[in-house]
Amino acid sequence: MEAGDLVPTRDGHLVCRHEPEIGGTTDVASHPEFAGRRTTKVLDGVSTTGWFTEDFTLAELKRLRAVERIPANRPHNTLYDGRWGIPTFEEVLKWQDEQTRRRGRQVWIYPETKHPTYFRKLGLGLEERVAKLLRKHGKDGRNAPVILQSFEPTSIQRLNRLVDNPLVVLLSSANSRPYDFVDTGDPRTVADLITPKGLRDIAGYAQGIGPTLDLVIPRKADGTLAEPSTLVADAHKVGLILHPYTMRNENPFLPAEYRKGSAADAYGDAFGAFATYFATGIDGVFTDNADTGLLARADFLAR
Repeated sequence: MEAGDLVPTRDGHLVCRHEPEIGGTTDVASHPEFAGRRTTKVLDGVSTTGWFTEDFTLAELKRLRAVERIPANRPHNTLYDGRWGIPTFEEVLKWQDEQTRRRGRQVWIYPETKHPTYFRKLGLGLEERVAKLLRKHGKDGRNAPVILQSFEPTSIQRLNRLVDNPLVVLLSSANSRPYDFVDTGDPRTVADLITPKGLRDIAGYAQGIGPTLDLVIPRKADGTLAEPSTLVADAHKVGLILHPYTMRNENPFLPAEYRKGSAADAYGDAFGAFATYFATGIDGVFTDNADTGLLARADFLAR
């Protein structure tokens, strides 16, 4: 299954980028013709400087090439810098069909509406654009191989009215507030959303949650894992699946007891960490290292 974040262009196309700010994920800084596009904006309350997709047409973005976002932790990935461009969501939908045919089994995708409140205020609402493309490609049904996700519950509620796809609410740290809550003055935090009542409310419009891994197993002050929370059991009790995020192989992203050596780009005992999280009963996990995740899942199921 392939996950991807969706952001719009100035002319209304949806493209796949980790953030609307593309200075860290493309070679835009090396294009002198776009130097004047560099600017500072307030993105979900945070002052952010760089280049933003909503200031570019799709044709302009197609002149850029993708680069590794965190080269200090993933230097080997810089091998691929410049190899690929920026795909549109529609291109990914077509890629999905092509890969399904080639592999002889269904390939799923897991798009995320990124900063939907921010873009709606710019007149670039994401949900309607997502729904339109899903309908165009016949992928807007309950059994369609497309799961939609967002950190903003109201985005998921809007999608719930537009399409019948499986929907997942992403959840950050317990003391954080989804930005749509901040924008509307809703005082609830993620901690409120993961109470039994909060989970029941989510189950009224979504099929799952995507919590940060620390909500499943909190970390102690020294970075090691504490005892698992009741989140898995509580969510399953109201019929929600759990796909926490994000497992990565490199030391800085792993619980302290699974790190090996001190190098920031060195792999730790990712297999051990995967096994610990799988043991909580989660239904899946987001990972930047799909090969490791698949092997770890096979090992766990073979026990």
